Amino acid sequence: MTDKILRCRDVQEVTGLSRSTIYRMMERDDFPKATRLGVRAIGWRQSAVADWIEGRCDG
Repeated sequence: MTDKILRCRDVQEVTGLSRSTIYRMMERDDFPKATRLGVRAIGWRQSAVADWIEGRCDG
């Protein structure tokens, strides 16, 4: 099974976080790093976001 790439809007919808909060948390290493998809495009691996959510629920 391949890992789906989520764009920013998808990540916002799944996590409930704003775009600025996601970027701020990435800078602090509190959120999975995005993967560069092109010159002006980034995305997150669905599995990494799901693992992050799961980790938040465990705490």
